[in-house]
Amino acid sequence: MFEAAHAVLREDPVMADLIDRHDPYVEPDWDEFERLCISIINQQLSTASAMAVRERTFDVLDGEVTPETVLAADDEALRDAGLSGRKIEYMRNAARAFQEHDYTRAGLADYANDDVIDQLTEIKGIGEWTARMYLLFVLERPDILPLGDLAVRRGIEQLYADGEELPRAEMREIAQQWRPYRSVATRYIWAEYESD
Repeated sequence: MFEAAHAVLREDPVMADLIDRHDPYVEPDWDEFERLCISIINQQLSTASAMAVRERTFDVLDGEVTPETVLAADDEALRDAGLSGRKIEYMRNAARAFQEHDYTRAGLADYANDDVIDQLTEIKGIGEWTARMYLLFVLERPDILPLGDLAVRRGIEQLYADGEELPRAEMREIAQQWRPYRSVATRYIWAEYESD
């Protein structure tokens, strides 16, 4: 997929430059449930804060992030790791949902993006932003543009408007040239934004 994506994205000189300067695909090999927990932890936190809370939370779970360990974990220990009571509840809701349904890549392979969003947002605590992160990072759908993500919006503004605020409609227009690989472009935008 990357060769085809890069061929399309290199038509945009800004993207061509990002491709030459970043490798946004070096990530730990988290499974589907771990990745959903990470998205819950990341909700409304800066990248640095989210990473610190994630590391402490995963330590509380002894590195075994499964529905069973999340449900069995001590509330106080999770709070001490930096999770709010609400995020603990959301992670537990996700854990129960994973025990009841198949949200793996294979289990959701035949579902359209909107259907996946509908299923995930039925879990209390999983909103559209988290569902889109799941589509992008877990299911690796190639054409997701998560404009609900502040870093993506700020990144597009920095790269395409010298930091000036852009309406989302204009961002969507800029992103048209990246179709059908907007997920890949999004990863490069994040890599650039986080490198500043």
